[in-house]
Amino acid sequence: MMTTMEALTKQQKKDIRLIGRFVEVYCADKHGAGERSLFGLPAGLGEHALCAECAEFMAYAVARRLKCPLEAEKPTCKRCRIHCYNEANRAKVREIMAYSGKKLLLRGRLDYVWHYLF
Repeated sequence: MMTTMEALTKQQKKDIRLIGRFVEVYCADKHGAGERSLFGLPAGLGEHALCAECAEFMAYAVARRLKCPLEAEKPTCKRCRIHCYNEANRAKVREIMAYSGKKLLLRGRLDYVWHYLF
């Protein structure tokens, strides 16, 4: 039986860390006044302080990423031929990525923005 750490590919870990960071930036700026709790990413990939709404979205995003049927040939979600997210969450992730991408660019995080654009 494989542990969670063994089951995640390098790309899955990278993508989960990335969406976690984007959601954390978005949540801090858009829902900053609300109560937040720590959301733990799988396989010890870290924790992020998120409001209940963002934690729910993050749980959905992680679950969908782990179930991606294109793991061997995984493009960025933006360029994927299969959409894993439902329509409402696809709109939400676009909003999060656009907002956080700009914020991270201003903070000098070009590596995150590279993933967002390509």
